Amino acid sequence: MTLAGNRTYRGPDDIPVVVPVFPLPAALLLPRGQLPLNIFEPRYLAMVDAALRGDRIIGMVQPRFDHGSVDLTGRPALCDVGCLGRITQFAETGDGRILLTLSGIVRFSVSEELATTTPYRQVRIATEPFAEDFEANRGEAEVDRKALMSVFRAYLEANNLEADWASFDQAPTEALVNTLSMMAPYGPAEKQALLQATDLKTRAEMLIALTERTLTGEPGRPRSPLQ
Repeated sequence: MTLAGNRTYRGPDDIPVVVPVFPLPAALLLPRGQLPLNIFEPRYLAMVDAALRGDRIIGMVQPRFDHGSVDLTGRPALCDVGCLGRITQFAETGDGRILLTLSGIVRFSVSEELATTTPYRQVRIATEPFAEDFEANRGEAEVDRKALMSVFRAYLEANNLEADWASFDQAPTEALVNTLSMMAPYGPAEKQALLQATDLKTRAEMLIALTERTLTGEPGRPRSPLQ
C-alpha cells in the first residue's frame, strides 16, 4: 500500500493506464519518495493544470540517454521505465511558475506513447511488473544498512559536507535507501539503473558501489555534491 497525500494506492487497479509524462534527465523519483519540481515551461504548466483537475498523477521518466535516440516525431525517445507521482503540494509563485512536490507511488513500464493534441506527452503504462512497489518497507531486512551509512559518511567527509545524522539514523531503511538514491548526484545512466533495481537490497548495493567508485576516483564521479 502506498499513501500519497490523502490518497491510498493498493495495487495496479488503482492506477490509470494513460498518464502524462515529464521527461527530465537525471531526475529520479522512487515509490514513497518526495521530488520537488519547479515548473515553468508552458507545456508542463498545462500538464500540471490538467493533472490538478484530474487524479493529480504525473509520470517521471528520463529521455533516452543514448546518443541520437529519437521517436518518429523527432522528439527524444523515452526510457522504458519511469515512476508515477501524485501532486501532494503545489504553490503558484506569481511570476508564472508552479512549485510542486510529487510523492512517488509505483514504477511503471511504458507500453506505448500516444498521439495526442496536448502540448505535453502521454503514454500508456503497465504497473503490474512492479506490483511489489505497493508494499511499503519490503526487503528492508536484506539491506546492509551499516555499510550504506558508512559509505555515505565517507562521501560527506570527503566533500566537506554536513548532514542531519539524527534524521538519517531514525529513517526507515526503505526511506533511507530511496532518499539517498534520489539525492545522489549521478548521471542519467546511473539514475536509471537505481530506478530499475529489482529490489531494495540491489538498489542499496548499487548505491554503495557507485559511491565507493566515486571515492576512489574511478569513472562515474558525481558532477556535484548531494542535493
